Amino acid sequence: MNPLISSAAGPLKGTCAVPGDKSISHRALMLGALAVGESRVSGLLEGEDVLATAAALRALGATVERGDDGVWRVQGVGVGGLAEPDAVLDLGNSGTAVRLLAGICASQGFTTFMTGDRSLCRRPMGRIIEPLERMGAQFVARSGGRLPFALIGAAHPLPIEYRLPMPSAQVKSAVLLAGLNAPGETRVVEPAPSRDHTERMLRLFGAQVSVEAEAEGGSVIAVAGYPELEPCTLTVPGDPSAAAFPLAAALIVPGSDLVIRNVGVNPSRIGLLETLRDMGAAIEMDSMREEAGEPVADIAVRAGPLRAVEVPAERAPRMIDEYPILSVVAACAEGTTRLNGLAELRVKESDRLGATAAGLRAAGVSVTERDDGLDIVGRGGPLPGGGLVATQLDHRIAMAFLTLGMASEKPMTVDDGSMIATSYPGFVADMNALGACIATH
Repeated sequence: MNPLISSAAGPLKGTCAVPGDKSISHRALMLGALAVGESRVSGLLEGEDVLATAAALRALGATVERGDDGVWRVQGVGVGGLAEPDAVLDLGNSGTAVRLLAGICASQGFTTFMTGDRSLCRRPMGRIIEPLERMGAQFVARSGGRLPFALIGAAHPLPIEYRLPMPSAQVKSAVLLAGLNAPGETRVVEPAPSRDHTERMLRLFGAQVSVEAEAEGGSVIAVAGYPELEPCTLTVPGDPSAAAFPLAAALIVPGSDLVIRNVGVNPSRIGLLETLRDMGAAIEMDSMREEAGEPVADIAVRAGPLRAVEVPAERAPRMIDEYPILSVVAACAEGTTRLNGLAELRVKESDRLGATAAGLRAAGVSVTERDDGLDIVGRGGPLPGGGLVATQLDHRIAMAFLTLGMASEKPMTVDDGSMIATSYPGFVADMNALGACIATH
């Protein structure tokens, strides 16, 4: 356990950068391993989740190395060239790693054993098991489709058309990645947009990917099987989910004025920015450009008064990881903010909905917890604070409530900050450099 305490901060000032996007980092390594030749990746997030993916790909036969220059080099083996691993693949805390690697391994003709930490072994995997079994893979899993499991890859995988029961970038990606080593065309029908990092990166590596709109408002994503993926040299944009913490801190600590450089602003990831602007936040995106097939910008943010809003359920897929930190901002706004459509948060690294509500109460905030949402009574300014937050091994809960402590009258303590390294290893140092006051308790 590594308890951390966050005290009231002076104005946060300056310019900062955040680690590389976690979702894109995973995919860059995976597609580099499936290409033919050497890919070079700069700006990779070197958190525990992505390092677990790198280790798993080495076990599957790819060469994945970090150079002294900080550039990662991936020697790919081709779409059908992976090898059966000698040992169990331990994906730590990363749901993205296990679900996407399961897709890749589902269409390889060998057996893979996968596990993770205590938190990951509680999370449901049935949502990927069902479509991948339709493609010919077999799973032997714990009750509820949970890890650890054995995955017997299909020697002769079948292309399918799979209609997602709900928007999910991870399930979509698992099916598309399995389709790379299947004949013909594999198609995923999604009812509403979800993160499209996989489609963008598949195109970057030379795969044939098409996206067609459906009359009902959804879309059909198709990938052609058996491509010879081409190696790439790319730079990973800054992670918008990591940028959410300094951005929120700058909004709620009076007098703050920050610029966060090189942040990915993929339209499927900017639901938080839209919501904060609805709340009256002073946020500007400057120097728009493209990196690794993704839109990137510098984000300028200034503190100011905020008002409560109702966030529609349909926005959730575009900001699902940002609800804990949005809840902190809502607690500092004027009025009652209503968050809807968040049942998915019950099965993240923790029961993220319940953990967020409990943390807000520990800070002296009035909150009503619903099955799929929260009603947060904002105080229109600094919060009482003074509480202890149970993080439930969840990095985003830890960072959200350390951020809340910066705008509280009394310090906030989180019971464990060690898991922050899964997504933002330098979080404490970066925030303190901007003017925060976070210390070991």
